[in-house]
This record gives sequence, structure tokens and C-alpha cells, in this order.
Amino acid sequence: METLMLPFSPRFIVLTICGVVTALLLGLGIFDRKVFDLVLIPILIFGGLTALGIRDLLQQNHAVLRNYPISAHLRFLLEEIRPEMRQYFFESEKDGMPFSRDTRSLIYQRAKMVLDKRPFGTQEDVYREGYEWIHHSVAPKARADANFRVTIGGPDCVKPYSASVFNISAMSFGALSPNAVRALNAGAKKGGFAHDTGEGGVSPYHRENGGDLIWEVGSGYFGCRNRDGSFNPEEFSRVASDDQIKMVELKVSQGAKPGHGGVLPAAKVSEEISRIRGVAMGEDCISPATHRAFSTPLEMMAFIGEMRRLSGGKPAGFKLCIGHPWEFLAICKAMLQTGIYPDFIVVDGNEGGTGAAPLEFMDHMGMPMREGVNFVHNALVGINARDRIRIGAAGKIATAFDMARAMAIGADWCNSARGFMFALGCIQSLSCHTDRCPTGVTTQDPTRQRALVVPHKVERVYNYHHATLHALAELIAAAGLEHPQELRPIHFSQRSSTTEVRSFAQLYPSLLPGELIDGTSDPRFRDGWALARAESFAPGG
Repeated sequence: METLMLPFSPRFIVLTICGVVTALLLGLGIFDRKVFDLVLIPILIFGGLTALGIRDLLQQNHAVLRNYPISAHLRFLLEEIRPEMRQYFFESEKDGMPFSRDTRSLIYQRAKMVLDKRPFGTQEDVYREGYEWIHHSVAPKARADANFRVTIGGPDCVKPYSASVFNISAMSFGALSPNAVRALNAGAKKGGFAHDTGEGGVSPYHRENGGDLIWEVGSGYFGCRNRDGSFNPEEFSRVASDDQIKMVELKVSQGAKPGHGGVLPAAKVSEEISRIRGVAMGEDCISPATHRAFSTPLEMMAFIGEMRRLSGGKPAGFKLCIGHPWEFLAICKAMLQTGIYPDFIVVDGNEGGTGAAPLEFMDHMGMPMREGVNFVHNALVGINARDRIRIGAAGKIATAFDMARAMAIGADWCNSARGFMFALGCIQSLSCHTDRCPTGVTTQDPTRQRALVVPHKVERVYNYHHATLHALAELIAAAGLEHPQELRPIHFSQRSSTTEVRSFAQLYPSLLPGELIDGTSDPRFRDGWALARAESFAPGG
């Protein structure tokens, strides 16, 4: 009896109703041919739903569909639009992730050069643990010219580069659409700042508008590789000699997935990507987790020196997310042993990343940017190399406060990827890896790319950069300073509880010049320095 009543249970009642209505309409249409034309469309609708319900009952992949034929599809529909519902209706101004609505709105407003002020006081809980602020001065400076620059290039560099303190972080063509690359580079050209190519090679879209480029070379050596995937010094020299390329950067790891390689499937390797990256059609485009050109800190420093030589003396450096402390300290020991120093180091944080990554890597692998920047800064101070090596910071930087905070704890300049994506029109749909980007920023679909109108977005990229530096200039002047390089940890504080506040000087204590060479007792560095070996990335006994 219970089995006979199942069709009338809440689980199956929708299928039962659709089946009964279909049968009734068919009977009515067959009985009276004049009515058939009137009920044909309802017959098709309810008949289709009945067929769908029978399919749901018989399929074996989704248990919920077997138990709730037809009606369970509503669950999948709601799940599909859940991110949009949350973002547009339920998300507060401060709690959106990875970037809050407030931050996204600020970038949109600055990119469009519309009012970016906020009324009626802060929405931050200034007494919550972790709240941070910059100290102001009772004797503020007059706001200086916001065109803050930093010269990158040590004693071994014959073509130093005067860079803006705010630049476009590494994003490859292939990950970004051609129109996105065009707009970013044209905006960089107009604003006098740099555009990092990402590891996907220097594409024609990077060259089209003549903006300054930082050429990033990853473990796949795209754009400068031999047929077997090894590094090709002649091809590297040919590309790097282009005057548009101002610096060359070796990518050791990236924030979103440090220690993890990548694969662009053969099916996605178009003729254009094959030509730009120097990979064969019909084969997977592999970016290995490790480099083939070097395997020890000593070899890595030699490779950096070779990159500088092959580029004609342009600034050469590397980018990494800090992992094992002794590995970076081993690189420092290799600098001392070889006398070869990079001109710059870009520190990526595990909170960074525009590309897709496994959840475990994205959430739990690698050191956050602030700790990484301060660690690298102190390590270079500890080997007496800080004055010759510039530090860039990359990792969820979007506002002038983000920049000031990073520069106070050791950075010389900042890079932003997602900030400039928002300036292009990104709406944080979190569909970058699906090739279905709704705004044409991260897709290779020509019909989607056309949504991004390059001339309009060029202005927005330029405006966002200009307005952010304007805000930085106002912050610096209010603090009684004239240049962001004057920022120090003493200028910032963080609330550690509702009744306790600590300065950044307490949170990020500094090493003394040469302290690592002389022997340090600082527990953050003592054990790592003892384990570090210039001959190997593995820890010593």
C-alpha cells in the first residue's frame, strides 16, 4: 500500500501531476480534433516535463533527482545563481570576498572618475581585533606631486628603470583576453607605469600600444624556449633587447599556488598561443612546478646574472611567494658567495592570484604577503644588501592604504592585478577559469571579448592608477611625509584586542644591518640561517 501511494507523496507529486495533465490533454486533443491545436503547446510543455522526470528517476548520477524528479532541478538552479544572489542582495559593504563591495565600488568610482567619498563616518568596527590605521601628523605636509617613482637597478645594472610605485601585476595573455591586454598596456603607456606580462610570453597585444613592460619568465620559458622546453638564451636575448621591455623577471612561484605547476590542455592551445609561447600545436602547454635552468641557489644567482647580461644590462630579478624560510636565506647566502645580486625581488602573497588554483593551495599554502615582504626586507638588511635590491609587493593590493601599509614594512613599490581587472570592468563573478567571463576580461571567446571596448577601458585603467596615487599622496602628506619611501612601521598601529594596541614596529621588528652575517639571536631568522646552504635548497644538518 505504501508503494502504491508513492506517486502522491511530496517527493513524486510534481512528476505525477505532469504525467496526469499530459494524459488528460492528449485525451482531450484526440477526442476533439478542433481542440488539439489549442492544447498542443501545453502538451509539449507537460510532456517534456514528464519525460524529464522519468529521466531523473532512471539516471544514476544525482541521488536528489532520483528522489525528487523535476522539482530537484530548482535546487540546481538556485545553487547556480547563489553567488549572484549573495553578492547583489545579502552581502554587506565590508564582508565580500575576496574583495569587499566597498573596495570594488571604490575602484569603479576612481576608474570612472566619479565621486569616491563616503558619508556619515566609517563602517569599520574600529575596536575589533585586527583593525589597522596610519598615524597622522599635527604638522601635515602640503600634498606633493603624486607621481611617485623608484629607481630599480643595482651596481651591476647598466640600464636602471625609473618605475612608478604602483604597477600592473603579472597576468598572462591567454588568461586575459586580447582586449584586456590592449587596454592595460595602453593605460600603462598613458599613465607612465609598468605592465607585467605574466609568464605567458610577450604577445602582440602587449606591444601594440607601447607601454612599459616587465617580462616575466616562468618555468615553461614561454617565448624563450627550445623545442624540448628548455631555456633558449639566444631567443631570450632577442626578445629582451626590445626597448619596450624595461625589466626581466624570473618567476620562481606565485601567490595563488606556490610550488604548483600548470597545464594548458592541447585543445586550448590555439595557433596564436602556440606562436607566442613557442609550444607545439596538439600538445599540452606545460608550466612545470620546478625550473630546469637551475636547481641550487648558486645556479639560480648565476641564471639571474645571465638574464641581466642577455637583456643588455636591464634590471633582472625574481618573483616568489615565501615558503620554507631557509630556502630564501639560502638564496641570500648564494648572493654573498657569488657576488651576484638581483636588482629586485617581487614578493607575492598567498592572498594573491588571478588564476585558478586547487583550494588547498589557495587557502593554506605559502606565506601571506605582509609577512613575506617583511621577511625578505629584513633578510636583505641582515646581509647588507637592502640598499642595492628593490622589493615589490603583490597580493590583494587595491587601495592607497594597502600600498602605504606594504611600503611601511619593507616594499619599495606595489603591484596590483585584480585592482586593474576591476578597473577594466571585472565584477568578481568568479568565473575566470571557465572561459565564460561576463565582462570580456578573462576569456578567449571572441563574442565575449567584444564586451570590453578598449578605448573606454584605457581611460579607466589610467584613472584608477592616477586616483590611487592621488589618494596615496594625501595619506603621505597627512602623516607629515613627502614620499612613501619615508614610511616606517612606527607610522602604523594594529588593534590586538578591544583594549590593546600594538605598533607595526612591535609586530614587525627589524634586524640590524649585517646581523645575519654577524650571527643573529632573532628566532625568526636564527634557525633558518643555520639550516640555509648556498649549495642546495634542502636544509643543512
